[in-house]
Amino acid sequence: MSDTYLTLKLTSEGLYKEKGSKFLAFAMPASSVEEIKSILDSKRKEYHDARHVCFAYILGAEGKETRSNDDGEPSGTAGRPILGALMSNKLTNTLLVVVRYFGGTKLGTSGLINAYKEASEDAIRNNQIIEKTIDKTLTVRFEYPFLNEIMKIVKEEEPTILDQTFDMNCHITLSIRQRDFEKLKAKLGKVAVCQS
Repeated sequence: MSDTYLTLKLTSEGLYKEKGSKFLAFAMPASSVEEIKSILDSKRKEYHDARHVCFAYILGAEGKETRSNDDGEPSGTAGRPILGALMSNKLTNTLLVVVRYFGGTKLGTSGLINAYKEASEDAIRNNQIIEKTIDKTLTVRFEYPFLNEIMKIVKEEEPTILDQTFDMNCHITLSIRQRDFEKLKAKLGKVAVCQS
């Protein structure tokens, strides 16, 4: 099982124009529904004069949480092609918002689907797709005399240190790639109490 996933590095924009209508697309990394709601609220305020603010997102390292929204466009003509752009690029933890300014001429079902797809793809092309690892966190509790032994293992296995306290009772919180987690836990478990 893979312990990596693809997402976007930053926020990018895309644009598609058709028969006077403008489709402004925004592609960005996002890690929670709360974060997405906040971004959508700000986009709706910023583009309050737009006819539609449609979106799709995929969340979770396995990409299991998905949602798309047509925001008043005919069913399946906006949210689905936006989601399709995310899926065809194998992206997760990603939000894509497409704002439509109506140009006065109806585009029809296939025209809308194409416009939302093209705007979405343009925003993704203008971004950078990056690979991230699925990491797990481990908290290790130990007595001070074991500090050198613990730090030797940390140096060998190279986890990220998130938090540490060195008193009579010490603890250190580490983050490491999922595939290396059990090895690290086994090594540290010989000299300390580990909690994941």
